[in-house]
Amino acid sequence: MDASVIVVGAGPAGLMLAGELRLAGVDVLVLERLAEPTGESRGIGFTIRTMELFDQRGLLPRFGDIETGTAGHFGGLPLDLTVLAAAHGAARTVPQSRTEAVLDSWARQLGADIRRGQEVVAVTEDTDGVSVSVRGTERALRARYVVGCDGGRSTVRTLAGFDFPGTPATTELFLADLRGVDLPPKMTADPSAGGLVMVAHLPDGITRVIAAERGTPPTRRTAPPDFSEVAGVFKRLTDTDISGAEPVWVSAFTDAARQVSRYRRGRVLLAGDAAHIHLPAGGQGMNTSVQDSVNLGWKLAAVARGTAPETLLDTYHEERHPVGRRLLANTRAQSLLILGGEDVTPVREVLTELLDHTEVAHHLAGRVSGLDIRYDVGGGRHPLLGARLPQLTLRNGELDTTSTQLLRTGRGLLLDLTDNPTLRRRAHGWTDRVDIVTAVPRDIPGDSPLTTTAAALVRPDGHVAWAAPGSHHDLPTALERWFGPAR
Repeated sequence: MDASVIVVGAGPAGLMLAGELRLAGVDVLVLERLAEPTGESRGIGFTIRTMELFDQRGLLPRFGDIETGTAGHFGGLPLDLTVLAAAHGAARTVPQSRTEAVLDSWARQLGADIRRGQEVVAVTEDTDGVSVSVRGTERALRARYVVGCDGGRSTVRTLAGFDFPGTPATTELFLADLRGVDLPPKMTADPSAGGLVMVAHLPDGITRVIAAERGTPPTRRTAPPDFSEVAGVFKRLTDTDISGAEPVWVSAFTDAARQVSRYRRGRVLLAGDAAHIHLPAGGQGMNTSVQDSVNLGWKLAAVARGTAPETLLDTYHEERHPVGRRLLANTRAQSLLILGGEDVTPVREVLTELLDHTEVAHHLAGRVSGLDIRYDVGGGRHPLLGARLPQLTLRNGELDTTSTQLLRTGRGLLLDLTDNPTLRRRAHGWTDRVDIVTAVPRDIPGDSPLTTTAAALVRPDGHVAWAAPGSHHDLPTALERWFGPAR
């Protein structure tokens, strides 16, 4: 074997997965078709959930100063994210190229082998592993598992025989990053406006414009559009001439929405855009891709190390496929609101009224931020089961720490909040994979479920797998399900 895992694609999903695997001590080889990063940035920020995950791995300081905000939108209708009472705001104007650079550096520091200029042309699975052929080389590379993180036109998805059902594109949208233009930030998606116009200010004096004329059918393109096309659409929609600006990057995308039926076929798995594509409404695509990798990484590492059975990998599809399905549903709904004509005006008016209700605003904010994700971890009445553990301040002996800091090792975490020696003895057989921490919670709001929590088992991705009182299963059963048999 050349590596336990081969990851195809060095975008955010592939690099995050490589880092997660190395954090767990598994050797990983990343193959990227491009010889150098393009510097282009489709994504320009993080949702609140991705901010939490980057904080969980200690990555936020690597980004430098991050501008955060509490304003979001659903199909162009404003959302106030403060209703979520989250520990972080949503990150704004962080170019995807910066995210990739940070994750690349982190993965390499952890020991990931990242090879550029490596175009995968064949993927062949057998009983012992997977062979991956790279253009221009004679010997195939071997790994126990292969993960396709190679984008919406995934080669791995095609070669491994994954289906990709969904809805075809109906509209083409243009994107251009410009220098030398002075435009105020804006978003116009009103049905009477003739189409969509967005303007955002990025670092280094870059202005991003996105424009789409309603009813414009997609074009089969083999190359990026000419900037004159973008300037023409922008002029017709806004009566503003941007043709004199310097285009740094020009691209086009569509509202196609597709998702593979299964995220795993034997020893080949998919993550990120290789598994799901959609209109990038609210920047959810890159964020969901990173979250796919955080869910998969620790599971794949445990199976590759031999500490957990292969059935643990099935929970990756079981947990993330519904998340992807809901993502496509909310982005398709937003597509109708943004790109629909006068016939969607009544829907926009009704939604505007509903958003005045806190419960509705909370629900939609939870959807676009990723904070509403909850997995089926085995049942029980505890309100935190399956949800991500809220950031918790703890007194551990004489020291103060947080639950976020305790998860930075990438290991499981058993929080004993009532100093229960019996509980700790029952978990002793898993101390090679799970940290057992006795601590006293501090500054918990009176309405928090943590006020009545005696203990919680937290997975490496931050989700609560067991809690007392309230879980249907006992602690050893939960430990074995998520971390394999005791030593």
